[in-house]
Amino acid sequence: MNVIFVEPAFPRYQRDFVRALHDVGARVIGIGERPAEHLDDELKSWLSAYQQIPSVTDAQALHAAVRHAQQREWIDRIETTIEAHVMPVARVREACSIPGTSVRTAFLCRDKPEMKRVLREAGVPCARFTAVGSVAEAREFAAQVGFPLVVKPRDSAGAAGTSRVDDLPALVRALEESGVGHGAPAALEEFVDGHEGFYDTLAIDGRVGHEFISHYYPNVLEAMRERWISPQIVATNRLDAPGYAELRTLAERVIQVLGIGTSATHMEWFFGSKGLRFSEIGCRPPGVAHWDVYNAANEFDLYREWAMTIVHGRTDRAPSRRYAAGIIALRPDRDGRITGYRGLEEVQQRHGECVVGSHFPDPGTPTQPVAAGYMANAWLRMRHPDYDELRRILDFVGRTVRVHAG
Repeated sequence: MNVIFVEPAFPRYQRDFVRALHDVGARVIGIGERPAEHLDDELKSWLSAYQQIPSVTDAQALHAAVRHAQQREWIDRIETTIEAHVMPVARVREACSIPGTSVRTAFLCRDKPEMKRVLREAGVPCARFTAVGSVAEAREFAAQVGFPLVVKPRDSAGAAGTSRVDDLPALVRALEESGVGHGAPAALEEFVDGHEGFYDTLAIDGRVGHEFISHYYPNVLEAMRERWISPQIVATNRLDAPGYAELRTLAERVIQVLGIGTSATHMEWFFGSKGLRFSEIGCRPPGVAHWDVYNAANEFDLYREWAMTIVHGRTDRAPSRRYAAGIIALRPDRDGRITGYRGLEEVQQRHGECVVGSHFPDPGTPTQPVAAGYMANAWLRMRHPDYDELRRILDFVGRTVRVHAG
């Protein structure tokens, strides 16, 4: 099978998708933005061909590159795993008659108000929402629904550009910052209280081949606003717990309604006073290289499992579910440059056997802002057979490790 993979070099974990496709027998043609000479030898060894274009989000340039590849050989699939690339790849996929995620599905997984409209009409419980292009439209929605509200770009990924507003002045400020009134539409939705998590799958022809459930501690909006918090994302190994049955049913319904065929999916959800509520879904893997957490928890290679679904239409190995696993972000105490760390030796002495990955930038490295995400500065990945014990260990790490900057 000949598979085009869009942007094989950046972010760095993209190379794992290329490696996996190569490992299961695909001939992989890369299309990306870096010059070929900037690709390392290992990545080049997994690619049968590579073409550079100015931007992989430029559908016209991408279309020309795919047509050029089709003139040389039959192309069976064209795949991408980055949110911003999903729509241009879908457009080119349909224009070039290549199977895979459709433009309709890509659009519905990208445009938040339209996604929720279609799902609400299908009976999926969602927060009330609207798309606005002016402050007047936002005021009208706020008068109907009340505060708090959530403001986000229509096509955002994760929590990028997302904010909670608790009154009208805050709403107006958020809309001004998002560009509403200057040609940039925004999505407004009812704030849903409760615990936040996500349900990830590998879907094969619309059915779930692999499934994983992760939890945020605390919820994302709070985690991305407060420097003092060392936020966690933890994948459970208790998928047979009875409380997850409703979540599983909800996700299967969402996949069906949106027409997701063979693809990775990443679905955010809330559970609170109003019960289980769908938040949003992407036909892509989760961010922050969270598949590496799943690999550590389940003692297998999820990238290879994904490649198996693309190339052979099936999965190959079952996850062990032996461990719960998670990541904790460790924020610098101020903006500036990293000056050092405190508490790492104690964590290593007490729980070093639980560490499966880490990143601690060298002293002198510029800090990144809190809103840049879970992997922007220092972080630890850890695992343990017992979910509750892992949570206690991660809390201990958050209390013990300090990242100093100056």
